[in-house]
Amino acid sequence: MARTECNCNDKDVGKTCLRLLFTIIFSLALSSACNSAPLQLDKIKLPPGFSIAVYTAKVPGARALALGAKGTLFVGSRSEGKVYAIVDRNNDQQADEVLVIASGLRSPNGVAFRAGALYVAEINRVLRFDNIETQLHSPSAPVVVNASFPDKSHHGWKFIRFGPDGKLYVPVGAPCNVCEEKDPRFASIMRMDPDGSNLEIFARGVRNTVGFDWHPRNGELWFTDNGRDWLGDNQPPDELNRAPQAGLHFGFPYWHGRDTADPEYGVKRRRDEFILPEMELGAHVAALGMRFYTGKMFPASYQEQIFIAEHGSWNRSVPSGYRITLVRLKGNRTDSYETFAEGWLEKGSAWGRPVDLQVMPDGSLLVSDDKAGAIYRISYRP
Repeated sequence: MARTECNCNDKDVGKTCLRLLFTIIFSLALSSACNSAPLQLDKIKLPPGFSIAVYTAKVPGARALALGAKGTLFVGSRSEGKVYAIVDRNNDQQADEVLVIASGLRSPNGVAFRAGALYVAEINRVLRFDNIETQLHSPSAPVVVNASFPDKSHHGWKFIRFGPDGKLYVPVGAPCNVCEEKDPRFASIMRMDPDGSNLEIFARGVRNTVGFDWHPRNGELWFTDNGRDWLGDNQPPDELNRAPQAGLHFGFPYWHGRDTADPEYGVKRRRDEFILPEMELGAHVAALGMRFYTGKMFPASYQEQIFIAEHGSWNRSVPSGYRITLVRLKGNRTDSYETFAEGWLEKGSAWGRPVDLQVMPDGSLLVSDDKAGAIYRISYRP
């Protein structure tokens, strides 16, 4: 870790020092706690008829999820530097084998699958593992698809997915808590062709999205966005946004949520210059993965509704998040925001942190947990 020097006799700089120290201590504590607490699925509360089970508990740092054409579940990670392949050979809804198909990578959080190939996003580049499901035990060396992304690690880990237009969407988070950057790629969602060409900015003013999906009927992009820190326990909110077209600006760093002007940058731009969130989520809940539910297992009232994995707060005096929420739509607009699954946080202490979601062919919903190093399966039986 690079050395950071602070003159803590300066009042403002001293506050920055304390925040930096708090962040480092929290990160170290979280890392050391990973996998140390037993799974407590009996604590998870779900609506009637729903149940949760362990799909596998052998995926340290499990983050983003992607499903292969032959049913292989691919899982990214961050500090572990690994990409996993999970195989359920006998279709009993439990993993039979967990393989490490890549290691030594730089925060390979994002994974996406297309045409037999697995795409993996590091901080500054996207790799491609061709014909991956035919060689899980000895993958070929990856192809570098595009290595032109910024090389800053702050919010540099990426969630990637292919859109209905066939392009790979790759976000670039802001390299800060809140700042103006001259490089227009920061605080954006970019997209490119599968071969890495025609890289362009699709959306601006996006602080740090780690989850998005497209509406199954109209193909519009929806995404979560993490709000800035240090404006208090209850502001600003995390966001659920809708991008019906390219070229829109979603407010960062000037505007947060629907009603919060940034204390430093808000005077520079008007609120009506930006696209406001479709739904304000909880403050500091760290809304990450999101999926439209397109399966057939859950009741009809869940069809085409949005599930969100809330990773949980790290700097709130009373922790929030650590749950799965449900945003219900009426038509193409949000109608409500409610808790669907909770219990990873108990009496202010968390034993798990949901990260991403994957709707499976049978209609069940998988949930990754990077603190417990596990994948859960949520199913429904009347």
